[in-house]
Amino acid sequence: MRLATTLLGVLPCAVAATAFAQPPNVVIVMTDDQGYGEVSAHGNPVLETPHLDRLRGESVRLDDFHVAPMCTPTRGQLLTGMDAARNGAINVSSGRALLRPEIPTMADIFAEAGYSTGVFGKWHLGDNYPFRPEDRGFHETVWFPSSHIGSVPDFWGNDYFDDTYIRNGRREAFKGYCTDIFFDEAIDHMKRSAESGTPFLTYIAPNTPHGPLIAKEEDEAALAAALARPEFDELNPQLKSRLGSYLGMVRNIDTNMGKLVEFLEEEGLRENTILIFMTDNGSTHGPLYFNAGMRGMKTELWEGGHRVPFFISWPNGNLADPQDVTGLTQVQDVLPTLLDLSGIETAAAANFSGTSLAPVLRGDAGVPEDRMLIINYSRMPSGFNYPSPYTQSILTRSHAGVLWKQWRLLENRELYDLESDPLQTTNVIDRRPEVVARMRDHLHEWWDEVAATANEPQRIVIGDDIENPMMLTGCEWLDVFVDQQRQVRVGTRKTGYWLLEVAEAGEYEFALRRWPREIDVPLASAPEGGTKLPITSARLFISNHHHLDIGEKPPYGYEGLTTPVGEDDTEAVFTVSLPKGPIALHTWLDQGREVIASAYYVYVRRK
Repeated sequence: MRLATTLLGVLPCAVAATAFAQPPNVVIVMTDDQGYGEVSAHGNPVLETPHLDRLRGESVRLDDFHVAPMCTPTRGQLLTGMDAARNGAINVSSGRALLRPEIPTMADIFAEAGYSTGVFGKWHLGDNYPFRPEDRGFHETVWFPSSHIGSVPDFWGNDYFDDTYIRNGRREAFKGYCTDIFFDEAIDHMKRSAESGTPFLTYIAPNTPHGPLIAKEEDEAALAAALARPEFDELNPQLKSRLGSYLGMVRNIDTNMGKLVEFLEEEGLRENTILIFMTDNGSTHGPLYFNAGMRGMKTELWEGGHRVPFFISWPNGNLADPQDVTGLTQVQDVLPTLLDLSGIETAAAANFSGTSLAPVLRGDAGVPEDRMLIINYSRMPSGFNYPSPYTQSILTRSHAGVLWKQWRLLENRELYDLESDPLQTTNVIDRRPEVVARMRDHLHEWWDEVAATANEPQRIVIGDDIENPMMLTGCEWLDVFVDQQRQVRVGTRKTGYWLLEVAEAGEYEFALRRWPREIDVPLASAPEGGTKLPITSARLFISNHHHLDIGEKPPYGYEGLTTPVGEDDTEAVFTVSLPKGPIALHTWLDQGREVIASAYYVYVRRK
C-alpha cells in the first residue's frame, strides 16, 4: 500500500478551514533524545514521570509509532508530512539539515487558516534565511540554532542557565533554565492568543535531554537518590552520574508537562486543545540501563533507535477512549492527522508522504495491517576533514530501513522478525526470501520516486534585506561535520565550503573569523581552555559567479584573495563584487602555504 506522492517544484498553499464552531488549539511537545523507555509508565526502573503518566492515561497512544533515528529528519517530517528524502532535511549538520524553502510547513498551513503559531526551543532545520522558523510560518519564535545548546552557531558559552536565544530574529538574553524558559514562553504565547480569541498552534521542542548533560540541581539530586537504591549497586559509578543528569533533565520535562496541563485547565483551554507528546528519536542511554525490551539507540536502525512514545489527547474531540493503538504509524502522519482533526484543507496535502490517522484516533478504523514504512536518513560524515562526493552524508537506497508488520529489513542486508525475536539478534534474511522480495520491491519503488532530489543541497541566501548582515558557520559546510563549540575551541582541522544564493548584485563584505564576534579574540589566539592556531594569513575564493565574456579577466586569481593576519587581528575582511545568483564560498586560515582550517565563522554584509 503506497501512502506517498512525489514533490516537484513549488507548492501552492491554499488553505480552507471547514466548519468548526471553535477551531481546536494544537500543542505539540517533542523532546530531544528521550527514548520510549524514559517514561515511568513504560517500565523505567529509575525515573518517575507522574505528569507524563497522567497524560498517557488520558490519551490515545500510538504504540508502534516511528520517527527517524536522528533529530533533523524527524523534525522536518513532522513539520511537512513528507519523507526526509523529499523535504531536504536528511542529516543533522554538514549542509544537509536545511528544509526546502518551497515546501509549506505545518506553521504555514495553520497560519493561513487563522491560527497564531509559535515555536519554542529547538528548530534544527536551518539557521539562516530562508530556513529559520520565522521564515517558515511561525509568528512567535524563541529558539537556538543547530543541534544543541553549545553548537557552533549558538551564542558562545550558552550553558543551559541564563542563556541567550533568538526571539523573532534577534538575540535576547533570558533568565532561568533552558527547558523552563521554553515552556514559559510557550505558555505566554498561548495565553496571549487565547485572550485575543485566536486559536493557536504551539510547538514546544526542548533541547533536553540531549547532551551536554546539564540538569537542574534538584532534579539531579532526586535521580541520584533513586540510583543510590540497592538494586542499582551493580551500575558503574560513572554511568550513575550520567544517568543522574540525563534522567534529571527528563524529570524537569515532566514537571513542565504538569505545568503546561495545569495552565490549559486553569485557562479553560484543555477541553478544546489537541495535546501531543512525542520524542524525536531513540534514547542515548537506554541500552546502558533500560531499553524497554528493544535493541538499539539514537542513530541506529534497530527498533530502539526510532520507536518512540506518542500520546494524543483532545477531551472535546470525540476521540476514542484512552487506549493503545497497534499498527505501524510514523511521524509523517502527524500533520495530515492534525489537519483532518482541525478541519483544515490545503493543496499541500497532495504531496504528503504520511496519511491521516484521524479515523483511527476516533475509533472508526484501524491502522491498515499491510502498511509498509520507510525510514531513511544520511549518516554523519565521520573521518572526512574535507568535502567529498562519496561521504556518508549522501543518502542512499541501501541505508534505509523497511518496516512491515513484524518484519524489519535493515540496510537491505538484515531481516528481523520482532514477533519471535524482539531484541533483533537473529538475521533471517536467508530464510524468508518471499518477505524480503516484497519489502525490497517497496524500497525500490520508493527510491525511484525520491532519488532525483534526495541529495540536492539547499542554498543559504545572502544579501537579502530580511537577513543582512548575517553569520555563516561551519555547521553548514557541505558534507563536513563541524557543529560543536568544543571543536572550535580545540581548533579542529577541517575545511569546507558554503553553497549560497546571492539575492542582489552588489558589494559584499566577508569577515572571516575563528571565534564569533561575541568574544573578541584574535584569530591566532584562544580564550582560556582553547587551543591556539598559528594563523598567519587568510584566503577567500568564490566560485560560480563571474560569468565572464571571452577575454575578460576574472576579478581575482584562481587561487583566491589572500590577506596577512596579524597577531591582534580578530578577523580577515574581504570585499567582493558579486552578481545575483548561486555561488560557493570557500575560506582558508593558513600558516604560510599550509592550510590549517576553514573559517568557522564568516560574517556577510551586502553594502
